[in-house]
Amino acid sequence: MWEIQSSPDEKLRWSVFFALDKARGGAVGQRFRQDREAYRLGTLIEEQKEKVRKLIRHACETTDFYRDYDPETPLNALPVVTKDTFREHYDAFRSRPYKGAGDNRIMTTSGSTGTPFAMIQDKGKITANTADSIFMGTLGHYYIGQKQAFIRVWVNNVKKSQLRLIMENSLMIDSSSLSDEALAGIAKTLADKKVRVLVGYASALGELSRYLDESGADMSVFRVGGIIPISENMPVGVRKRLSEQFNCPVRSWYSNEENGIMGIQDRDDSERYYINGESYYYEILKMDSDEPAPDGELGRVVITDLTNYAFPVIRYDNGDTAVARHESRDGRVKLYLTELYGRRSDLIYDTQGRAVTPYLITNNLWDVKGVRQFRFLQTGLKTYELRLNGDRDVMDVEDMLGRIRPTLGEDAAIAVTYVDEIPVLASGKRKYIENLCPAYRK
Repeated sequence: MWEIQSSPDEKLRWSVFFALDKARGGAVGQRFRQDREAYRLGTLIEEQKEKVRKLIRHACETTDFYRDYDPETPLNALPVVTKDTFREHYDAFRSRPYKGAGDNRIMTTSGSTGTPFAMIQDKGKITANTADSIFMGTLGHYYIGQKQAFIRVWVNNVKKSQLRLIMENSLMIDSSSLSDEALAGIAKTLADKKVRVLVGYASALGELSRYLDESGADMSVFRVGGIIPISENMPVGVRKRLSEQFNCPVRSWYSNEENGIMGIQDRDDSERYYINGESYYYEILKMDSDEPAPDGELGRVVITDLTNYAFPVIRYDNGDTAVARHESRDGRVKLYLTELYGRRSDLIYDTQGRAVTPYLITNNLWDVKGVRQFRFLQTGLKTYELRLNGDRDVMDVEDMLGRIRPTLGEDAAIAVTYVDEIPVLASGKRKYIENLCPAYRK
């Protein structure tokens, strides 16, 4: 078991937070305990179904988008929607009783893979989101009150005030530059400020890990007890190395701005994600239809947010793909995503047209000597490109191609391109894998 360490001041912050919540009625604490019980025993299936029915009734009775549907319409008879659907019919999705409510909150997506989008969340959603985030944090060894460093690109719409940072005991660390000089500064800040928890883009954390190894950093100066990668898939090898370096768990959140933190990797020896069934009902639908995909089959992630009534999110295809496993017992269910592939538009396919787990590419490339950064592209039905930034005298390209060719097919044509830098997106994220083949981007 990993050891959890908190200073007396950090423990006091945890206690004060829940004491204040109790004085206000205890809504967050109650939801936190509910999440904890569901994680231990599973979500009550009938309660989850009733939450879905209640949300559908509300949407049909209070929004223009669903007004022509009977309030008792079953979930699978409602349309699957996307972010584009929300953008095109934005006002029609807004619930009339919640319009103009002073306690609503606007969450804006980064727009890293498209146009930014603003999601309206009501007070009940905010409360649930707060409790869910706190509980999911504990599964990654993050307890509110601990000194936290959040590593990302801090654009204006997500920057936090100095007062809020003090209240949250948090640091904003910008990852716009990941030069060795910048990484040295980040490492110094983590040590000097006695940071307990690192949350940040997977690519930025991976670059930090590389720098610590190459610079021969003294790891004894750090106090990090939990690392939570976000927004991007982290190669298994990078996750393992970070865990070894800091001697702590490294567990990714599954989240987005429009819904919140929906799940987390709950084990050190597995890449699976536990999904919070108290706040979300997940469907995994077939890749080419809206029929359910059976457990074990790759499908599209379709989310129904059970807590947001200001802007009902029902059957939302968020563009991700995954393989699911349901565990049912005594009227309860737990949902795990045993494989999470990320954006459907970035899936790679082998020469026979079969989807390939991105991990099979990233896990075979992360530890190659001399490689600083890489990016793998599919450019045609049987053509691919591997872009490499690193020491050409050290990188063994034939070894790399030998590792990944069996995954794609022996007839795969893989071009190798050397570059000086793998650019990041405007959001600060870096894509390891991308599909540019016109046939797969329709």
